[in-house]
Amino acid sequence: MTPRPMHFEIHAADTARARRFYEGLFGWTFEQWPGGAQEDWLIGTGPIDQAGGVNGGLLKRIGAEPLEGQPVNAFICTVGSVDDVDATVHKAVSLGGSVASPKMPIPGIGWLAYVKDTEGNILGVLQNDPAAK
Repeated sequence: MTPRPMHFEIHAADTARARRFYEGLFGWTFEQWPGGAQEDWLIGTGPIDQAGGVNGGLLKRIGAEPLEGQPVNAFICTVGSVDDVDATVHKAVSLGGSVASPKMPIPGIGWLAYVKDTEGNILGVLQNDPAAK
């Protein structure tokens, strides 16, 4: 069996602000992590048995925030199956995020854009569209 991602983590200077961003953008749910620190949260993205789905955690960032204009030093997660990549990017910006890389075609797969959340973390958003060129 090939190893596959099973959990992700978002590190945030302001976990309340990050929760508002992801709740507003994707409707994710947050639950205080039992036994964790006060600002440690479990993230629910949907039913765990849903094909391709994975849940994660939100943690208080330890250390400096990502610097603007610096190379990416992370393991980027892409959220798939958004209904409209343009609307999702617009919503991310309206929630305090920013555009990291504008919409681009991934031929035969769909449309991909990268945004930054309120904490400077980069994430991808993908709209399925096999006709994308």
